[in-house]
Amino acid sequence: MKVIETVLPGVLIVEPKVFGDPRGFFLETWNCDRYEAAGFPEVRFVQDNHSRSRQGILRGLHFQLHHPQGKLVQVVTGAVFDVALDIRVGSPTFGCWVGYELSEENHRQMWIPPGFAHGFCVLSAIADFTYKCTDLYFPAEEGGVIWNDPEIGVDWPIQQPVLSAKDQLLASLSQIPADRLPKFA
Repeated sequence: MKVIETVLPGVLIVEPKVFGDPRGFFLETWNCDRYEAAGFPEVRFVQDNHSRSRQGILRGLHFQLHHPQGKLVQVVTGAVFDVALDIRVGSPTFGCWVGYELSEENHRQMWIPPGFAHGFCVLSAIADFTYKCTDLYFPAEEGGVIWNDPEIGVDWPIQQPVLSAKDQLLASLSQIPADRLPKFA
């Protein structure tokens, strides 16, 4: 297994070891001892989520303020373009983002630490996407940044995504008051 640092400190790409043969494959999607030995931070996951979306769907960019979630995400079926956005007030990388393709073929996982906004768009006909989260989901704590914020400039590989009604109403990062964003520690 490889743990790869990205240009955003704390955001990681994990390439699990895949054991394959003509019958199929096997891989561990989480083993706390093995992941920590490879350089993954010590975390405690408390909630697992699984979503299915069709091609052209864009979900995000979401975060929780007082119950920030660290997320280890992976695609089980299909392919997505996955994005982490640093929204921590006072961070030297505030407003910066990274994006990677995660797919059933590359088996990559992405770690999005607490304090980052997260979103993805679906590149394949459908995508099954799993999340291991370090805190529970609290709807009243959820916030978000509009997907096409011109000041952020995420280079999405999609021009006209299908968005939820909620995601269509999100503000740009500069319009969100600093007290409604996480702080850099």
